Amino acid sequence: MTEPLLKIEGLQKHFATTTGGAFSKVKGTVKAVDGIDLEIYPGQTVGLVGESGCGKTTAGRTILKLYEPTGGKITFEGQDITHLKPKEMKPLRSQMQMIFQDPFASLNPRQTVGSLIGAAFEIQGIKPEGGIEAEVQRLMARVGLNPEHINRYPHEFSGGQRQRIGVARAIALKPKLIVADEPVSALDVSIQAQVINLLEDLRDDFGLSYLFIAHDLSVVQHISDRVAVMYLGKIMELAPTSSLYIEPHHPYTKALLSAVPIPDPVLERGREQIVLTGDLPSPSNPPSGCVFNTRCWKVQDRCRTEEPALLTVGSSQVACHFPE
Repeated sequence: MTEPLLKIEGLQKHFATTTGGAFSKVKGTVKAVDGIDLEIYPGQTVGLVGESGCGKTTAGRTILKLYEPTGGKITFEGQDITHLKPKEMKPLRSQMQMIFQDPFASLNPRQTVGSLIGAAFEIQGIKPEGGIEAEVQRLMARVGLNPEHINRYPHEFSGGQRQRIGVARAIALKPKLIVADEPVSALDVSIQAQVINLLEDLRDDFGLSYLFIAHDLSVVQHISDRVAVMYLGKIMELAPTSSLYIEPHHPYTKALLSAVPIPDPVLERGREQIVLTGDLPSPSNPPSGCVFNTRCWKVQDRCRTEEPALLTVGSSQVACHFPE
């Protein structure tokens, strides 16, 4: 069997909270990511889904070492990169890239598109055949932008076009792994489909692997081979896309899927919708036992005291004492 391109084991990212002021003291810890295991194989797309505030974005940034992990292990192409310093990470940056959620905030408004996309070559000291400008124009054409607009600024493009600039920048150095952090959530629905199709085409052309972070399960279903469902810093369920959407095992997964609208009005009216009561607990004070126990309709005494391990149920891995 092929070795995984990326393997994370027991990954943790905690943030200290302070009292504020000139003499601030540490008063607690926010457990944004609290011990997750995940593997991504070459050419594979893994979707990471969950409510806002569950730790998806933090997980993606910690995997790329934009945040230093608090605990756990990150292995990329067989190399342990968990404790590498920024200077040691620099050669690996060409192989691990990110597409950000907000295409406008992630692009420097004072730089032209040409300099934004071409910066990757200059930082890594790479001289493409034919020169940087020609390569940038080739990349722009590949992602559906007019190469003649190389000297325009980000504000002169639409939201969908700006995200294409972000995609061009991410693929410039031909990486092996791209973390896409909600790359279409800020776009119109019609534009979302175009960007998703572009990402799929690029994956097939370049043999890319994606960690695709989103809260929209219908978008994730379209592009992912496997899906990990996250809640309060932990993975609740990990399964092949085909089985997760047909037969979810974790109550939280079932609740998320019941909120996805069905385009058939007859089916939509007749199906069961699960409404979770209460708010997402604070990651600085998560519930004991299973973190989902405060909102779960199947909760029993064991759930409040014993944290469930990620166990195999059929083709899925489920962290639940009483899976569906």
